[in-house]
Amino acid sequence: MFTGIVEEIGKVKGVQNKGNSSVLTIECNKVLENTNIGDSISVNGVCLTVATMGNNFFSADVSYETLNKSSLKYLKNGDVVNLERALTLTTRLGGHLVLGHVDGIGVIKGLRRIGESYILTVSYPEHLDRYIAEKGSVSVDGISLTVAEEKSYTFDVAVIPHTFESTALKYKKVGDYVNLEVDVIARYLEKLLKKEEKTSKLYENVQYLKGLEDF
Repeated sequence: MFTGIVEEIGKVKGVQNKGNSSVLTIECNKVLENTNIGDSISVNGVCLTVATMGNNFFSADVSYETLNKSSLKYLKNGDVVNLERALTLTTRLGGHLVLGHVDGIGVIKGLRRIGESYILTVSYPEHLDRYIAEKGSVSVDGISLTVAEEKSYTFDVAVIPHTFESTALKYKKVGDYVNLEVDVIARYLEKLLKKEEKTSKLYENVQYLKGLEDF
């Protein structure tokens, strides 16, 4: 689990294809501190497990499922990525809870500067529409951001100068793909509401059957 606060911008050092999967090697420094083999690191919002590591790099296996559902499949040598180590019980939760499980791939539709800040416009898949809400949280390539405006399958987020300069967003352009993860709380609420709806319908059916028996 992560917070959506990027710790470091890494650089893709190698992409080794292995049939339906691949091995991704990332050049980095800060996220290697107190990191061991088997630990989790978020790479552009995707939770990956450190398989091997050296003084200034780590490698991770990327499964077919992850490649299929994330923008990691588009990475090539030299590309920059957002990195964050998994949170601990003593970590400050500066963003929001991010699982590192991508819900869909978005496309950057606009990136414009307003004063010192930026407005990022992203289009998203239709199946995520019920989870995107104004003032709600969303992870974009592992960055915790707040939806400023939601339109027809697109949303705007305001990006402060620090976030822009401290993440790979400053290298993005219109048309680039980004990994999206909706707020996990929204998903749990949806599941709870569905269960309540099923329980309510079951109760109505039972009452109906009882009515038939009485008749």
